[in-house]
Amino acid sequence: MKQEEINKLSIEDLKNRLVDVKGQLSNLKLTHRMTPIENPLRITAMRKTVARLSTELTKRSNQA
Repeated sequence: MKQEEINKLSIEDLKNRLVDVKGQLSNLKLTHRMTPIENPLRITAMRKTVARLSTELTKRSNQA
């Protein structure tokens, strides 16, 4: 998810996306522990997406 897409989301959408991506990340980590996934860089990309969403949510809550 690109920063431009994140900027267009509302606060509620940000919260929902953050919960969804965190769930996907935990499932991906669990899957990777059981049997290594083909592309482990997906975990890194998801972590960065979580960080981007969290940062934008914090930024908006501080402005309000």
